[in-house]
Amino acid sequence: MTTDVKVGPVQETGEIFDVTRLGEYTQFTIVAPGVARSFQAGQFVAVGVGGPDTSMLLRRAFALYGVKTGAEFAGTIQLVLAAHGRGTEWLVAQKAGAKLDLVGPLGVPFPLPRDGVPAVLVGGGYGTAPLIPLAEKLIEQGSELEIIVGAATVGKLFGEMQAKRLVGKVTVTTDDGSAGQRGWVTDPLPSAIERLGAQIVYACGPMAMLHAVGEVAKEHAVPAHVAVEEAMACGIGVCMTCVLPVRGSDGVSRFVRSCVEGPIFEAGRVRWADVGTLPADLHGADGMGGH
Repeated sequence: MTTDVKVGPVQETGEIFDVTRLGEYTQFTIVAPGVARSFQAGQFVAVGVGGPDTSMLLRRAFALYGVKTGAEFAGTIQLVLAAHGRGTEWLVAQKAGAKLDLVGPLGVPFPLPRDGVPAVLVGGGYGTAPLIPLAEKLIEQGSELEIIVGAATVGKLFGEMQAKRLVGKVTVTTDDGSAGQRGWVTDPLPSAIERLGAQIVYACGPMAMLHAVGEVAKEHAVPAHVAVEEAMACGIGVCMTCVLPVRGSDGVSRFVRSCVEGPIFEAGRVRWADVGTLPADLHGADGMGGH
């Protein structure tokens, strides 16, 4: 597996170019050439919310999916979100022309195979967003792809049309059967892996979904790389709100920061059952003197 050379993040003022409502989500297109210039699939951006006089000091992190670096668009990024609290409620109320304080791109990108190999991509809700640029990169490398897009209900689906424009085979699932086949994204995953002869699985979505995807991949002896949806308040590894218990290559479990060491992790290394707890055998935060 390889990743391109990582370029450091920038802080810049981005201008909202377009706001589009997509089902229960809001899509922003933002002019941000500095962030767009060094973006790699899987990375995210941290957005200041509330304006200059707000009491909301912590940024909100969002995966990037539509990034254009050409002069025609002056360097734009796209992100998708749903309103869950004061910060995101403020953000979805912003209009074209508004300015946003951005830091990015942050985090590590998805690792890519050295050669084009068959891959299955699995997205839950707006977790499909970072999989779109990943799919574009994999196709460039010659990978054959299948994409599974799922959500609780039709209004929470995202990325189905973008996925269909990229690949020939897209499966849609909803928990309530309001679109595609009724069930979870893990239901069609085994047959997709077998049909394609997949050698790798990528996923982004709710934590329970990522755990389940990792288990299916493990049963098929296929590595799975997942982008976790943890709250990343600072985005630079300082506040420690996004730590996860992860087994290292040395077999030792440590807390690692999703915003710095992630948000991409090998599914088999995450201790899913211990997320949100303090396991007795944990050796402390990675890089924080926990050995």
